[in-house]
Amino acid sequence: MTGLMTERTVVVMGVANKWSIAWGIAKTLNEHGAKLIFTYYGDRSLKSLEKLLEEEGITNAPMIECNVTDDESIQEAFAEIATHTDDIYSLVHSIAFANKDELRGMYMDTSRAGFAMAHDISAYSLVACTKAAQPLMKPGSNVLTLTYLGGEKVVKNYNVMGVAKASLDASVRYLAHDLGEQNIRVNAISAGPIKTLAARGVGGFSDIADHFIQRAPLGRLVNQEEIGNAALFLCSNLGSAVTGEIMHVDCGYSIMGY
Repeated sequence: MTGLMTERTVVVMGVANKWSIAWGIAKTLNEHGAKLIFTYYGDRSLKSLEKLLEEEGITNAPMIECNVTDDESIQEAFAEIATHTDDIYSLVHSIAFANKDELRGMYMDTSRAGFAMAHDISAYSLVACTKAAQPLMKPGSNVLTLTYLGGEKVVKNYNVMGVAKASLDASVRYLAHDLGEQNIRVNAISAGPIKTLAARGVGGFSDIADHFIQRAPLGRLVNQEEIGNAALFLCSNLGSAVTGEIMHVDCGYSIMGY
């Protein structure tokens, strides 16, 4: 253990299962000494989280329910978090959702309700949760979210989620500006495709992954550990001068122009 995160409290939002990027980040930060607090939504999420923590040998990590579409639930969740700590060092936001039917076909067929929901859960939740966490964050703390290249360029079938990720990316920059005077940093990791539960909802995901491998300079997919290591850099003092950035952890795929 290097101790980069020793005794530093990290709130992790969005662990769905062992394939979740959020879980990979949580494991890495735990290995470097972080004190973890998790949020979840619903009994299924809680049971999955409990199993993961048991398997990993992570004990005494509070698990707090939070519905990010409900402002009252967010306030209640962070009020409960405040009973466990008065110093959130890192807030890891890994929450996104769109109806499966919206993730295939043409973007112009996106429904009004589907557009609103994707943006509410995938982008506005970062704003709302950062605002709720800010009173518990001291100078030197940070916020980290997860985005994807589909917010910058067209990715087939990513559709409304890509547009929501573009909103998320812009929110990172605006939040970084808002919180800079308090020396609170806000960044995002743009990870290459990983076979998460969310990714499997995107139409033709296997074809996307194959295409990625063929074109990425490193010729492979990124893995959880690599994203966790990037998160460690951004969350620890190693990234103390980095804010408002989208760090691509994608084996170089995003640099390609053909």
